[in-house]
Amino acid sequence: MTTAGTLPELQETTPLEALIARRRTGEEPFHANGQPLDVRLLSFWQWACSEICGNALRGLIAEYLVAHALESVDTCRVEWDACDVRTAGGLKVEVKSSGYIQSWKQHRLSAISFDIAPKRGWDAATNILGDTVQRAADVYVFALHAHQVKATADPLDVTQWLFFVVPTAVLDGRHARQKRIGLESLRRLAGAPVAFAELRAAVAAFEVSRPCRG
Repeated sequence: MTTAGTLPELQETTPLEALIARRRTGEEPFHANGQPLDVRLLSFWQWACSEICGNALRGLIAEYLVAHALESVDTCRVEWDACDVRTAGGLKVEVKSSGYIQSWKQHRLSAISFDIAPKRGWDAATNILGDTVQRAADVYVFALHAHQVKATADPLDVTQWLFFVVPTAVLDGRHARQKRIGLESLRRLAGAPVAFAELRAAVAAFEVSRPCRG
């Protein structure tokens, strides 16, 4: 504990284990040395996370929709993990998102493209950055917020989303070193997109027949 206006002395603690996130309700108060203040975590969420058409928050919504469809929302999201969603069956899923509508003033709808660059994966449990540049997931889900009318754009409306499911082996085979992929190339690779209600079945069909990956 520190007093106001003073810096804490560093305390050596070895090792500094990872913090395990717990699900919060929003009712948790900000506090001063344990004494609750008249402001709650929910008010921070409202202040920081209400603009859901921006790329950052919309991307998190895309991850949540995929995790929800795959019944993988019992735990909390792990920031910077090597993949975005891990299913109960051990499937590693990478989620990439894009959309036509942006929160800022636009002269035209945005061109659709997705990040597919291989990366050195970071293991959240060990805090170790991998040596190999690769696509670490088993399957990619490309989430497109396909709505094109700005006045009614709503990422919370699952009917405004389309999803393309691509096994990583297919992506590696066709676009091994490519860093981004456009919509037409993705259509040729994945075929027709699926709606939110069909997403779980589309991923499950791959999970049954997926090859083992290291």
